[in-house]
Order: sequence, then structure tokens, then C-alpha cells
Amino acid sequence: MRLAVFASGGGSNLQAILDCGDFNVVLVVSNTPRAGALERARRAGVDTAVLDPAGFCGEAAYVAALMAALDDRNVDAIALAGYLRKIPPAVVAAYRGSMVNIHPALLPAFGGKGLYGRRVHEAVIRAGVRKSGATVHFVDEEYDTGPILLQDSVAVYPDDTPDSLARRVLALEHALYPRALRLLQDLRHSATDQPSP
Repeated sequence: MRLAVFASGGGSNLQAILDCGDFNVVLVVSNTPRAGALERARRAGVDTAVLDPAGFCGEAAYVAALMAALDDRNVDAIALAGYLRKIPPAVVAAYRGSMVNIHPALLPAFGGKGLYGRRVHEAVIRAGVRKSGATVHFVDEEYDTGPILLQDSVAVYPDDTPDSLARRVLALEHALYPRALRLLQDLRHSATDQPSP
């Protein structure tokens, strides 16, 4: 499976994917040249592309550039790892069933537009729930609504802060994302192994 990873930040989930050694990561895409994920990719010898939607004259031009970058590397699947831009519908359609995202909560709870990063953990603590976690889900046209591929949980303690909860959830993400990508890889292999009707 030739994998592209999209990231806007430091890239610790990208690093977890690279470190497990089970995946052929052929491209890292970011919307910002300052993303730490790009440096992680360069150190690993992985191609990078910086494509900011704001830098294009309309969505069609951005989609064309993004699809060209993916097509040039024969990308089979996409993993969103802290990517803070909505994926255009045309790209979702092209990779439907082969694009996943990781979210730092137990979806469908604490998901949707504007709920990412620290905001998620703040909402979890405000709600007073006793359990949070991480979810890997297939990407569709909305925020955090695609079918769930894999999920795991951590306890929320009475004295948790958003930062302490974030640390535990992030450690969980680093273990969960490679597991989910192995599952996606198996699902893709199963689909291609099916005999033609």
C-alpha cells in the first residue's frame, strides 16, 4: 500500500507510522511550510509537498495540484494525521474507502467542525465524562462523520487537565494509528483478491 500522510503540525503520528515500518509512505503533504511533519519526512527520505488551498485560484486548481502530487507517486491510500484543512469533495471521492483520519476522542462524541486538538480535550473535561480516547475513521464529505475503522479508550480522571488528557490520548493515537492502517491494508488486499464476477 503506497501511503500519503497529510499533516499540518509536528507530525508525531506520522513518526509513529514511519517507526512501525509496516507501510510504504511515499508522500507527506502539508498546508504549511512550517509543519514539523515535513522535516520528519525529509529525515526519513520521504517526498514532501506543501499545498495551501489559499495559494490557488479556486478549489479546482488546488484539487488539480493535489491529485497530480498523489498520482505522480501512485498513492493508494491517504492517512490524515493532524491535518487542519477540509479535504475537497473531489479528492474524497477519488479515495473513498482508502482515506482515513485520526481524531482525539471517541466519535461520534466530541467531533465536528472546530473540534480538534486541545479544543477536544477541553470539551471532554467540561462534559464530565469518564472516558475518552481516539478514533480512526474513513473520511467523507463532512467533519468526523465517516464510518469508524478502529477506536480505543483511556480513562478521564477527576484531576485531569486538557494537557494531561491530551498526553494520554496522543500516546494512544501513536499505538492505534498503525493498527488501523494495518487493518485498512488488509481490507484493501481482501478487496483486490476477490474474484471477478
